[in-house]
Amino acid sequence: MIIGLTGGIATGKSTASLILSEQGIPVIDADIIAREVVMPGKEAYEKIVAFFGDDVLLSDKTLNRARLGEIIFNNSEKRLKLNEIVHPAVRSEMKKQAELHLSDGNPLVIMDIPLLFESKLTHMVDETWLIYTHPDLQLRRLMERDGYSEEQALSRIKSQMPIDEKKELADVVIENNGTKEDLKQKLLRLLQEDKKTDFMK
Repeated sequence: MIIGLTGGIATGKSTASLILSEQGIPVIDADIIAREVVMPGKEAYEKIVAFFGDDVLLSDKTLNRARLGEIIFNNSEKRLKLNEIVHPAVRSEMKKQAELHLSDGNPLVIMDIPLLFESKLTHMVDETWLIYTHPDLQLRRLMERDGYSEEQALSRIKSQMPIDEKKELADVVIENNGTKEDLKQKLLRLLQEDKKTDFMK
């Protein structure tokens, strides 16, 4: 079974991912894969350089993310092109890794995908789990975590799909309004309820 784990900024998705990983469950992180598929020598890297030119490379030939970000920020056509190169490569690598874990005998694999609903990637998973935090608490946590003003924090939250909208789309909603230990207990209970206990240490 493949579970798609998602959340919003400062809702605790990364903490949940770490807790699940500590139980011996394979976790495939979309953000990490997205960095790996654009490393020198990879097909997506070659396509990016072919399209954008050497301007987007640093002296060590790795991608200059800041420069690439500037280019696509002001140009929707180029942003679309970059997404057309990177997104399929990320999806393909995630599927490949999930299949490897399942064929190795793991009954459960977690795909940690921040933009699971926004990118319409639910077809890649069997069940979706949302780490949910009350919007007021989400704002407060983000301000405390990153030192943002309320205005800065709100602008980042508003750039994402509202957490309450994600709540409507998720198969399982895991409320994370308490401590890290509370979240851990909820996740462990959920794994046991779902009879996914074979893999647990």
